[in-house]
Amino acid sequence: MRYPVSMILSGHINKRIAGVMVFLLFSLIILFFLELILGSVSIPCPEIIRILSGQGSSHDSWEIIVYNFRLPKAVVGLCAGAGLSIAGLFMQTLFRNPLAGPDVLGLSSGAALGVALVVLTAGTAGPSSILADLGFFGNFGIAIAASLGSALVLMMILVLSKRVRSSMTLLILGLMFGYTANSFISILMHFTLAERIQAYTIWSFGSFGGATWDQIQILVLFTMFAFVFSIFLIKDLNVLLLGDQYAESMGLDLIRIRNKIFIITAVLSGVVTAFCGPIGFIGISVPHLCRAIFATANHGILLPGCILFGACLALIADIIASVPGYSITLPLNAITSLIGAPVVIWIIFSKSRAGMEVSV
Repeated sequence: MRYPVSMILSGHINKRIAGVMVFLLFSLIILFFLELILGSVSIPCPEIIRILSGQGSSHDSWEIIVYNFRLPKAVVGLCAGAGLSIAGLFMQTLFRNPLAGPDVLGLSSGAALGVALVVLTAGTAGPSSILADLGFFGNFGIAIAASLGSALVLMMILVLSKRVRSSMTLLILGLMFGYTANSFISILMHFTLAERIQAYTIWSFGSFGGATWDQIQILVLFTMFAFVFSIFLIKDLNVLLLGDQYAESMGLDLIRIRNKIFIITAVLSGVVTAFCGPIGFIGISVPHLCRAIFATANHGILLPGCILFGACLALIADIIASVPGYSITLPLNAITSLIGAPVVIWIIFSKSRAGMEVSV
């Protein structure tokens, strides 16, 4: 990806960009309420407002549905969509490749390996209840297990990054590490009881539902930590888009910047994968769509844009997966793939028509 210097360094927010931000914010609010309203049982919006404001509801069952099922799912969707989008944005900037993302680099596969080690060897009911007896710290542990899986891939990439200066080479290595992690998962499944394989398979479909409030606290804590530290990387990320040589001439320590980006990405992909399963294509598609919508490569604009757009896309996918009016739920990962795959295909063909390669 090549961008004009003015497109990267300009921090001016015109009326169109401000309007898009406001539109995304209002869309997010509407989608959040739709997530609470729609489902196998439709709950009127006035009742939702009464429940959220603490006034109760005329139907006790509605209050239980909102607090125990739909509200947790909506909050998880917000965090997961925003977190994966930021992780994808950082990876695409670092490698200057529109197809880079936590799943492509193998970090999501590493997180899945961490979860698989717990699910396939220590429990039968999936990550949501494996360590339930340990309460908050048990939920923290399942997030750590997934983050350690991402860190395993991360450490190998970091070690090799000291010898490899090419971002594209690191990208290919990330893919290989992802395949390796998936191979270990397949071996674990071969020697595991059928019910544990079933639990892991269901988890691998991806879902924003099933998380407890203790788990949501962990998810929010990790994602907010990553978001805050991301703000301090905006200027460095903008300079990275101008090339490694230019960044070094400006005094940037590329290895240090890479390490920070990898850590933030590992945290986001690890904790989201732990509680939601491997969610594909959001991290790849959202950053690219935001660049097209905002017509800028400035991370001061892309960062909040990806947070809002990623959260909106995640809620849209979950609303579709819940099939409002019916008592069935489709695999979330299938819906995100149906939405994200056409975007990736569009990226490839748009670059081909322009006579450009997808990667740089």
